[in-house]
Amino acid sequence: MKLSGRLADRDGWTAADWCPMEYALQLIGTHSAMVLLREAFWGGRRFDDLAHRAGVTEQIAAKRLRQLVEAGLMEKQPYREPGQRTRYEYFLTDRGRDLFPVLISLIQFGRMLQAEPATELVHEGCGQPVVPQVRCAAGHDVSFSDVVIRKAKR
Repeated sequence: MKLSGRLADRDGWTAADWCPMEYALQLIGTHSAMVLLREAFWGGRRFDDLAHRAGVTEQIAAKRLRQLVEAGLMEKQPYREPGQRTRYEYFLTDRGRDLFPVLISLIQFGRMLQAEPATELVHEGCGQPVVPQVRCAAGHDVSFSDVVIRKAKR
């Protein structure tokens, strides 16, 4: 990846000043946030189920889910079992579902690190493996060395 324009002078700025990855990692860059999101992608909805399956404490789950809701990645909806207090279910929003390629990439990367992967991702329609790819808006496959980072055009 190459930095362009004012960004090429690495001593004139810090990534925290402008980098969208920094912003994203502040929100989803914790183990607990990512495993809660994973569980939501895999169909988890209710607080107790999400916390249990993610392997985090209720306190951590409550904090992370609140952050994910505030960021618009998830929404919560009340439900009530007969004779019980009101509880909440959590659902991915469109913005949350935009993390799908990130999730797929992390799963695939984790599979590469495992000596013997226990799972694989396949397309339900044809049975072929799912592969993460980077493409430009025109549809070209893009490699790491083909990317230029520049100030956004306004």
